Amino acid sequence: MHNNLTENRFFEKEKCRLCLNSNLELVSEFRSTPLANDFVPSNLLNIDQHLYPLGIAFCKSCSHVQLSHVVNPKLMFEHYVYVSSTSQSFVNHFRNYEISILKKYSPAPNSLVVDIGSNDGVLLNFFKEDGFNVLGIDPATNLAVEANNNGIETVNSFFTYELSNNIVSNYGNASVVLANNVFAHIDDLHDVTNGIVNLLADDGIFVFEVSYLKQVIVNNLFDTIYHEHLSYHTLMPLISFFNNNDMAVIDCEEVNTHGGSMRVVVQKKNGPKSVNNSVENFIDIETKLRLNTIDPILSLSNKIRILNEKLNTLVYDIKNNGLRLIGYGAPAKATTLLYEFELYDQIDYIIDDNPLKQGLYTPGSHIPVVNSDVLSLDVVPEYMIILAWNFAEQIMKNNDNYLKKGGHFIVPLPDLQVY
Repeated sequence: MHNNLTENRFFEKEKCRLCLNSNLELVSEFRSTPLANDFVPSNLLNIDQHLYPLGIAFCKSCSHVQLSHVVNPKLMFEHYVYVSSTSQSFVNHFRNYEISILKKYSPAPNSLVVDIGSNDGVLLNFFKEDGFNVLGIDPATNLAVEANNNGIETVNSFFTYELSNNIVSNYGNASVVLANNVFAHIDDLHDVTNGIVNLLADDGIFVFEVSYLKQVIVNNLFDTIYHEHLSYHTLMPLISFFNNNDMAVIDCEEVNTHGGSMRVVVQKKNGPKSVNNSVENFIDIETKLRLNTIDPILSLSNKIRILNEKLNTLVYDIKNNGLRLIGYGAPAKATTLLYEFELYDQIDYIIDDNPLKQGLYTPGSHIPVVNSDVLSLDVVPEYMIILAWNFAEQIMKNNDNYLKKGGHFIVPLPDLQVY
């Protein structure tokens, strides 16, 4: 089989992304879905959207968990509808993130900070305000244009080793390289990591946040499994991976974004900073939870099956009683949930606060996405499933009028709740 992505929309992964061994075992298969962010305008509704296999593979050599198939990244990232700054809680998260890096690692004033997958530049903006030179890198043309217009210099490209050479010759080395919710999106992590080593100053740090497999397992966050997320990270395989790429993990903490992520800090091998005991603690916890074995993934499959039965029973009762069901939030992960539980023909429409998604239709299932004005009507649909469940609290607070008019909220995850 050849992996020429320009000809192929996707290919099957034959070697582990981290350790490069061919010791992959397919553990779990979801229903095939369209690309999770592939929203369509009304004039394209008659075109069938391609469905892609969605399987989970476990590396028996290094225990890294990854998707069984890789979709051509150009299909997913060159025009992107997820914008960080539309969520106030994300903006606050990035503000605190920047403060914590400055406090813990004191990068030199005026030094270069580079963000890989910088989106609309919201995180770099905080560094810029504090006097750092900043550079964003993002493959989404629409977001790079927006960031540049807002004064955050952004290169519209995927980050590679080759690009790191250009950056070093034009801007010098970076004291901090950042990557948020990006390390799970990259197929060739070796090339990208070599580029980061090349770009970093000798005393620089690489900081990244990525969804943490521990939380996916513990809280049944299976809907974060979709084609953009090629990897489901734990710390243990990452330690060996960085080690083999001339870097060392020096710190790790859990953060609560995206239902549960980890923030990992890495420096060049033999760099000046000492290793925090958080690294040892993470290894202990992962070993106790047996995250270096196949069992947690099998237990996840079982949890999904149970939730599927509960949610479908609830939806069946709602529909059977002639009541209406709408959704709130059209995040990428809703695609997995709608397909896996076959809910796509049960929901009348989905409200979303992101203007880029309003007026479009959900990937494959073609549910209309509208703005929240519909809730100002006197009579509201009886049930609303919050598909952006990680913001459930905020959504329910902002829409308590809906409850007063007799509506009910359904929060599907981590535990099915009806309010």
